[in-house]
Amino acid sequence: MPQFADRVAKAQRSFIREILKVTADPSVISFAGGLPNPASFPVAEIAAAAAKVLYESGPSALQYSTTEGYLPLREWIANRYRTKNGMDVDPSDILITTGSQQALDLVAKVVINAGDTVVMEKPGYLGAIQAFTIFRPSWRSVPLENDGPDLAALEQALDGAKLFYAVTSFQNPSGLSYSEEKRASVARLLSGRKVFFLEDDPYGELRFKGRALPPVYKQRPENSMLLGTFSKVAAPGFRLGWVVAKGEIMERLVIAKQAADLHTGSLDQMIVHQFLVDNDFEAHVARIRTLYGNQCRAMQAAIAKYFPKDVHVTEPEGGMFLWVTLPEGLSATELLKHSVACKVAFVPGAAFHVDGTGENTLRLNYSNADAETIDEGIRRLARCLETCLAGRDALEAEMQRGCQD
Repeated sequence: MPQFADRVAKAQRSFIREILKVTADPSVISFAGGLPNPASFPVAEIAAAAAKVLYESGPSALQYSTTEGYLPLREWIANRYRTKNGMDVDPSDILITTGSQQALDLVAKVVINAGDTVVMEKPGYLGAIQAFTIFRPSWRSVPLENDGPDLAALEQALDGAKLFYAVTSFQNPSGLSYSEEKRASVARLLSGRKVFFLEDDPYGELRFKGRALPPVYKQRPENSMLLGTFSKVAAPGFRLGWVVAKGEIMERLVIAKQAADLHTGSLDQMIVHQFLVDNDFEAHVARIRTLYGNQCRAMQAAIAKYFPKDVHVTEPEGGMFLWVTLPEGLSATELLKHSVACKVAFVPGAAFHVDGTGENTLRLNYSNADAETIDEGIRRLARCLETCLAGRDALEAEMQRGCQD
């Protein structure tokens, strides 16, 4: 067989996508995928929007369109940034993409050369790690604290770096958010440096506790890009995301997208726009926030009830995930083997690290299960955890006896 390109030689399948194959069994309780709750999907409203678009604009909705995207949709997005966050965003600053994942790929294509240094959060979003790995960067990791990155580590990591990628609100996988102070500090550290900043904000609308904060992009738009998506607030099946960028960065992204797929589907863009203008979007998002807030609290209560006391869990103010740190010496990968047998799935944390660490961590998704299912799944997982703890203690006792002998 002829040789494949070097850039895919070390690329791996998505660990999460492989785990989701296990969850195709309906008897498995899955906390693995970052799936929105189908109960939040506005099916009737989308159906009405689709019928209206096809009736009123059928031929144009089914035709090729511009690479940048459907202008009324870009105008809606820009207006929301201006009214909600006071940001200087124009429709020409927005490129509609086929989901945020395509946006990550486009940014990587126009920014990363082989060997360039990419700074990632620790832990970091697996989808970004996978998208960037294709372009063979050099990695630097910055540990996350409860209110954002370790600033001293970030300052050191940014020296000579090409790109800093961050999820600043309800981060995937940790659920943590950057505080107002940390956002200002990150903007200050980036200012004056020749470093591209890619801020991913798929969960920003999903705050169910605390005060909303604008993206870091507002404070440092130069050499920066901001990603958004309708997957978490409308429906992921549309695969509609966007990039906010200015000037030459936008020009390069448009060229890369033209080479990739010409443009994102016209029909999907027009349907989503029709849904947005015909319905109370704020009320729709408020219902999702309430739903996810209840489910997050249900999972936190179940963990407090069933898990050992030395297990640490993050306390997100929004989003879709909890991050669990197990006692030292326990492997989340080994725990997964037991939990799959008990019909419950999660994602081991090592997959979210580029430096080979995180073996005693894991990610739990609470958005795609009701309170009763969450309680049962956490109960099963706790039982598996007890088995792993017993195995670790037995091994440590055996090693101690060996040392004494």
